[in-house]
Amino acid sequence: MIKRALDIAISLPLVILTAPVVAVLAVAIRLESPGDPIYRQTRVGKDGRLFEIYKLRTMVSGAEFTGAGLAVAAGDPRITRLGMLLRRYSLDELPNLWNVLRGEMSIVGPRPTLKGQVDQYTERQRGRLAVKPGITGWAQINGRASLPWPQRIELDLWYVEHRSLALDLRILSRTLGLVARGSGIYKGATGGWQPPNQP
Repeated sequence: MIKRALDIAISLPLVILTAPVVAVLAVAIRLESPGDPIYRQTRVGKDGRLFEIYKLRTMVSGAEFTGAGLAVAAGDPRITRLGMLLRRYSLDELPNLWNVLRGEMSIVGPRPTLKGQVDQYTERQRGRLAVKPGITGWAQINGRASLPWPQRIELDLWYVEHRSLALDLRILSRTLGLVARGSGIYKGATGGWQPPNQP
């Protein structure tokens, strides 16, 4: 209950404060490239429940079906010019706050993943689904997308096992610096998840 109260206390004023920013960015995205400026994708939440996540679109429409698919690397030609800026400062994730208000996500927790990724979890790794997914988390402040996928899962499992209000506040404080530096937003050579049919 305390965590949910904290989620609402943080997300509600931020949704109100950032609504004009999101509106302006949505118009700019639509002017730069055709398609819905709000990107929606089905993700897996707490206890395996599916939900639709909201983000500002940073790539051309239909990008997940072209090029490298779900893998996004620095310099990916599918990323729009505005999209590079949004990713650099994590502004594309502002609509995640709506998911927090709806109770599908938390401010702090493991990042929500795709069903295809969850289907590959071991029984132990499914422990990652014991909490709501978050906008930021322990793996996020320790390398983000640049981390190898198994290492990200282990960091998230550590968070699930050691979660506390103090740890959440520590993660939030470190997230501010992470966003300012813009580090770890791309998978690089060894980071990120790879589908089973890819090396």
